[in-house]
Amino acid sequence: MSTHAMAENRTVLELQESGEQVRYVARQPILDVRGQVYGYELLFRSGTESKFRGSGKLATRMMLDNTILFGLEKLTGGLPAFVNCTYESLAGSLVDVLPPGMTVLEILETVEPTAELFQTCRRLKAVGFRLALDDFIWTPDFAPFVELADYIKVDFLQNGLAARRELLRKLGNSRAVMLAEKVETEEVRQQARAEGFKLFQGYYFCRPTLMTTRKVPANRLMQVEILLLLEDETVDLDRLTDLVKQDASLTYRLLRLVNSPMCAVRQEVNSIHSALLAVGEETFRRMATLAITSELNANRPAEILRMSFVRGRFCEHAAKLGGLDEREQYLLGMVSLLLAMLRVPMAELLPALPLRSEIRQALDGFAVEERCLLTWIEQHERAEWAESDRTAEAHGLDGTALLETYAEAVQWAEDALHSTG
Repeated sequence: MSTHAMAENRTVLELQESGEQVRYVARQPILDVRGQVYGYELLFRSGTESKFRGSGKLATRMMLDNTILFGLEKLTGGLPAFVNCTYESLAGSLVDVLPPGMTVLEILETVEPTAELFQTCRRLKAVGFRLALDDFIWTPDFAPFVELADYIKVDFLQNGLAARRELLRKLGNSRAVMLAEKVETEEVRQQARAEGFKLFQGYYFCRPTLMTTRKVPANRLMQVEILLLLEDETVDLDRLTDLVKQDASLTYRLLRLVNSPMCAVRQEVNSIHSALLAVGEETFRRMATLAITSELNANRPAEILRMSFVRGRFCEHAAKLGGLDEREQYLLGMVSLLLAMLRVPMAELLPALPLRSEIRQALDGFAVEERCLLTWIEQHERAEWAESDRTAEAHGLDGTALLETYAEAVQWAEDALHSTG
């Protein structure tokens, strides 16, 4: 059985300018101790190559130009943006085009810590920028920068426990917030937190932390059944109503959504059945899906929910590009993160899902045709652009159309989540 690779939570958008190459930007979330998104690190690429092969100076200018074109607020939802900075971008005042109040300038480990750079960083701090030391390894030359730093990022894959303890000892009474990078599992996150780290960047939050029992709770299976029922071409209203009524919390959430301003319902709604009649089947399906997946994701980082909405919307709208079933693809994209929400192994979840064998195989990671869009979006989330280009080519998919569909899916997911807040 193949291993289903859970995607790194990076959001990719695109911008097509007249006469220019397609540009890509990926965002990787940084979470706090409560599992809430604190900010995003932004990564850029231009054109079809995975790496920029021109000069470092040009690469820096392109990165800053991309930031302006996309807009930091759009990329991060108003949260802090962590942006990698070269020596030239700092010393040459190129970063001054960024909004100081929402930008964290990451000083790369390859940057030479000169006296000139130190004075520049002091000036940038004075105008409102925050500073982070990326992939930090202690050297005496960086000691003055530690005093200026608001964040210190430590790579947990490259630094073992002994190395981290020595680093923390040398940092002494530094007021910088410690940020753990490359946090792959919940166990590593817990270890990082015990060591005093306050922020976490990595894949742990979208990987399942398995429950002690292998049995899927009955109420969770019921909610999955509702989710599947909603994707039928014609919804069985009686069956749907019976299922939803068994969960008081879910019933409340659905009625709250139906009565919200987003539906513009002019009549009183006091039941699931009347809600469907009032707002229409398609609108009800979308609202119910939001409520159900939110319920399934209770006590889990909200970023998983955002990813599932983006995947579902993308797979649904891109389905026509590959001659695939739109409803089935929407369901595939949504369900692909269910095991992270439910905290159960996919092998235990699949038997409870009434899906076609090809969709079961797709969820389990097998390279069936039905999985091509899910594979593409997973690769894009990880900023594996060369791999996603190959996937599109192998399945005869229009790469530009996929990028446009993804950009729309990201915006749709943000709007949908905000409408429920």
